[in-house]
Amino acid sequence: MGVGVETKQQIMKAIMELPDDAGVGDAMDRLYLLYKVEKGLRQADGGELISHEEVRSRMAKWLKYVDAAGGR
Repeated sequence: MGVGVETKQQIMKAIMELPDDAGVGDAMDRLYLLYKVEKGLRQADGGELISHEEVRSRMAKWLKYVDAAGGR
Protein backbone atom coordinates (compact mmCIF):
# COMPACT_ATOMS: atom_id res chain seq x y z
CA MET A 1 0.00 0.00 0.00
CA GLY A 2 1.52 3.28 -1.08
CA VAL A 3 1.45 6.54 0.79
CA GLY A 4 -0.37 9.37 -0.94
CA VAL A 5 0.82 12.95 -1.13
CA GLU A 6 -1.93 14.05 1.25
CA THR A 7 -0.79 11.52 3.85
CA LYS A 8 2.82 12.67 3.54
CA GLN A 9 1.67 16.26 3.98
CA GLN A 10 -0.25 15.30 7.14
CA ILE A 11 2.85 13.55 8.50
CA MET A 12 5.07 16.53 7.78
CA LYS A 13 2.54 18.94 9.29
CA ALA A 14 2.29 16.85 12.46
CA ILE A 15 6.06 16.85 12.86
CA MET A 16 6.44 20.55 12.08
CA GLU A 17 3.80 21.42 14.71
CA LEU A 18 5.74 19.69 17.49
CA PRO A 19 7.43 21.99 19.99
CA ASP A 20 11.13 22.70 19.41
CA ASP A 21 12.10 20.59 22.42
CA ALA A 22 10.14 17.53 21.25
CA GLY A 23 12.01 14.27 20.97
CA VAL A 24 11.67 11.26 18.71
CA GLY A 25 9.24 9.68 21.17
CA ASP A 26 6.97 12.72 20.93
CA ALA A 27 7.01 12.48 17.13
CA MET A 28 6.25 8.76 17.26
CA ASP A 29 3.34 9.35 19.65
CA ARG A 30 1.88 12.02 17.35
CA LEU A 31 2.28 9.86 14.25
CA TYR A 32 0.76 6.84 16.00
CA LEU A 33 -2.24 8.94 17.00
CA LEU A 34 -2.68 10.08 13.38
CA TYR A 35 -2.42 6.46 12.23
CA LYS A 36 -5.09 5.29 14.67
CA VAL A 37 -7.46 8.12 13.74
CA GLU A 38 -6.98 7.45 10.02
CA LYS A 39 -7.53 3.72 10.57
CA GLY A 40 -10.69 4.39 12.57
CA LEU A 41 -12.07 6.68 9.89
CA ARG A 42 -11.43 4.03 7.22
CA GLN A 43 -13.17 1.43 9.37
CA ALA A 44 -16.16 3.72 9.92
CA ASP A 45 -16.36 4.47 6.20
CA GLY A 46 -16.32 0.71 5.58
CA GLY A 47 -19.21 0.16 7.98
CA GLU A 48 -17.08 -1.36 10.74
CA LEU A 49 -18.86 0.34 13.61
CA ILE A 50 -19.91 -0.68 17.08
CA SER A 51 -22.95 0.55 18.98
CA HIS A 52 -22.85 2.99 21.87
CA GLU A 53 -23.96 0.19 24.17
CA GLU A 54 -21.04 -2.01 23.04
CA VAL A 55 -18.65 0.86 23.76
CA ARG A 56 -20.15 1.24 27.24
CA SER A 57 -19.78 -2.50 27.86
CA ARG A 58 -16.17 -2.59 26.70
CA MET A 59 -15.26 0.48 28.75
CA ALA A 60 -16.89 -0.99 31.87
CA LYS A 61 -14.84 -4.19 31.48
CA TRP A 62 -11.66 -2.20 30.84
CA LEU A 63 -12.25 0.03 33.87
CA LYS A 64 -12.82 -3.00 36.10
CA TYR A 65 -9.53 -4.46 34.81
CA VAL A 66 -7.67 -1.20 35.47
CA ASP A 67 -9.11 -0.97 38.99
CA ALA A 68 -8.15 -4.59 39.70
CA ALA A 69 -4.62 -3.92 38.44
CA GLY A 70 -4.20 -1.03 40.82
CA GLY A 71 -4.80 1.81 38.39
CA ARG A 72 -2.38 0.71 35.70
